[in-house]
Amino acid sequence: MDYSNPEYFVGWGTLALINAGLAQSKNRSGLIWFLISLPLGPFATLLLVTLFSGRA
Repeated sequence: MDYSNPEYFVGWGTLALINAGLAQSKNRSGLIWFLISLPLGPFATLLLVTLFSGRA
């Protein structure tokens, strides 16, 4: 995979924003999950979807 490609960073940043919105919909901190998503990417999405229910 070519990590120097600008599209890679745009996609990774977009995923971090999606994860922040997903976290907020599950009553979690969007900012914290955005920051977690930057290094973890799809693994953070997996954690959000599987570990946290939508209930407070």
